[in-house]
Amino acid sequence: MENPLHTRIHRLPGFFLLLLPALLGACSEAPDETPPTAYDVTVFRIEARDTPVVMTYVAKTESSRRVEIRSRVEGFLEKRLYEEGHFVQAGQPLFQMDRKPFEAQLQAARAELAQQKARLATARANLKRIRPLAAQNAVAQKELDDAEGTYRTAAAAVEAAQAKVVQAELNLGYTLIRSPVTGLASFAVKREGAYIGPGTDSLLTYVAQLEPMWVEFSVSENQILNLRRQVAAGRLREPANHEFEVEIVLADGSIYPHRGRITFADAALSEETGTFLIRAEVANPEHTLRPGQFVRARVHGAVRPAAITVPQKAVQQGAQGSFVWVVDEEGKAEMRPIKLGPWYGKLWFVDEGLKDGETVVVEGALRLQAGVPVRIIEPDSEKTGETS
Repeated sequence: MENPLHTRIHRLPGFFLLLLPALLGACSEAPDETPPTAYDVTVFRIEARDTPVVMTYVAKTESSRRVEIRSRVEGFLEKRLYEEGHFVQAGQPLFQMDRKPFEAQLQAARAELAQQKARLATARANLKRIRPLAAQNAVAQKELDDAEGTYRTAAAAVEAAQAKVVQAELNLGYTLIRSPVTGLASFAVKREGAYIGPGTDSLLTYVAQLEPMWVEFSVSENQILNLRRQVAAGRLREPANHEFEVEIVLADGSIYPHRGRITFADAALSEETGTFLIRAEVANPEHTLRPGQFVRARVHGAVRPAAITVPQKAVQQGAQGSFVWVVDEEGKAEMRPIKLGPWYGKLWFVDEGLKDGETVVVEGALRLQAGVPVRIIEPDSEKTGETS
């Protein structure tokens, strides 16, 4: 059977027969390779600079002086003299106890003192008469010794009676219970008519001093060790004399206008929580802060010298850990493994893997492969929400 293709070829004009080998040869040759497409990317140029580090902790406000008001003497509570939940001044009366029993004790002590003074006067007069007689051997030496002993005993009894008077006066004064500090007074634990005393159940109320205020927070052992390692490695520099400043962020996100300073760090690790207690003291002239508020404490003062930072969205995660795409000197993409530090706003601190002056891809990295060319474009401010 005749091959149709062979028949058609024989029927072609001679001119086409001459061109057919050239055409077939051209079809068999591979097409020319075109250069790879350059991908559009936005970049971030690294600039090493000293960067402040802010450490944030959950904190709680405490009164710098919280005084428990207790009775020093036993008796009946007669009257409450302050308004619960209001400010009181140092020395202001808070409670009044029944004075009558203590007034009676004071009168009895004064009467005993007068009696002992009378005995002392008699003993002094007797000793004054006997001494000249004893000098003339008109009386026995024993009478002189007895007179001197009686005088000394009477003098001691007067001092004891005077001490009782002082104690009675103090007890009478203790019936008016005053505030030792200026601050916010709490509710009264005991009511009028209650029998109170200096025992374990003697708490009447407490007064919390509000100026200044304390802000307390805890730092874990791991955080302390990490900070020490960074300082030893030169990645972190502490302020002079360890004078850290503390900024307070209130529950609604607003910034408290007064900054404080760390004044105390516990010497021992808490066995219950595994943390160190840190305390800052902050001014509170407007009495905005009250004891028991939960706030955030931002600790300022530390600096990362010559820090390398990259945007958070430039960092990707792979099987070997974190990496970024870097644009090399030839304008091609290079995958670079990095070791990340803590966050800094919308940036990452980079501990290892990058250096000053390098260019990191921020957007467009998902399509990149090692060695492909890139074309740097300006970021779309409408899309990213950032301004150039």
